[in-house]
Amino acid sequence: MSLNVPLRFNHLAFEKVWGGRALESFAEGALPASGLVGEIWELVDRDGASSKVASGPFEGRKLRGLMLSESDDLLGRTKANKGDYFPLLIKYLDAAQNLSVQVHPDERAAQSLGGGAESKTECWYILSAEPGARLYLGFKPGIERPSIATKCASADIVEMLESYEVKAGDFVFVPPGTVHAIGAGITLVEVQENSDTTYRMYDWGRTGLDGEARECHIDEALKSIDYASAAPIPVQPEFTSDGGVNEHAPLVDCDVFTVDALHVNGPLEGETCGRAWIYIVTDGKGELTLPGRDETWALRRGETWLLPASLGSYRLDSVDGQLKMLRVETKA
Repeated sequence: MSLNVPLRFNHLAFEKVWGGRALESFAEGALPASGLVGEIWELVDRDGASSKVASGPFEGRKLRGLMLSESDDLLGRTKANKGDYFPLLIKYLDAAQNLSVQVHPDERAAQSLGGGAESKTECWYILSAEPGARLYLGFKPGIERPSIATKCASADIVEMLESYEVKAGDFVFVPPGTVHAIGAGITLVEVQENSDTTYRMYDWGRTGLDGEARECHIDEALKSIDYASAAPIPVQPEFTSDGGVNEHAPLVDCDVFTVDALHVNGPLEGETCGRAWIYIVTDGKGELTLPGRDETWALRRGETWLLPASLGSYRLDSVDGQLKMLRVETKA
């Protein structure tokens, strides 16, 4: 069967010791009845987790299966990752408590470390932030490499990091090798390479859900840090008109994805151009239509949609005048 429809997947919720319930009001029906939910995986293709199509002719099919049987239609010119999996992972995070101070390797560090390590480039779009909530990103000027090694696994490492108060709508690009932590009181959307490699450096002295201290990975982290690059900083997107009622703001264009923020107030024409595209609805309601088709796909806040490369032309429109989205282009 040809992949000629947009795809929406069921939410996959994960309990985390640092999680909460803040995403309950954002992604309707995504959270279980109880528990501290830290992450909701919206689009994932991994051995241990695969997104399942929520509705339509492919309802119940997993992304893993579609990648095996329909990869040409799904990806087109988009490159799968090294294991022939879908190249990106989309998730929501609820940091009711501080996340660990951590780092992800780049491709060179991952190859050197071995053991299944994967590079991870990521970016964050802030959905909400309590007053005073902060992100920790990179080291302060003048911090020397030897002092980093001696301060790992202690609270001293936090004092070495730059921190920034953030608000809803802020955006951060986090290249691999950047030491970082998401502070308490923040919910966000994360767009990332399809990787689950994280090396903890400090975990605020807490225990995991099992009551045991969570492992830190100091040697791996020290080998993964990019000591030369400048630390990223949060930015507020700058929107410009497309000449009509719609607005867009470029957020990042890197080797693995391009992300733009959209304010859709009227019809917005699109074309897949032989690549897979992802739309994340961050606010409002809208609809997606295809030329020559009577069918309409309703869009609402908290949903993530995958547009297969074979889809071709499509149109987005707002139904409440408040449709806000992130548009993610997978790289060919």
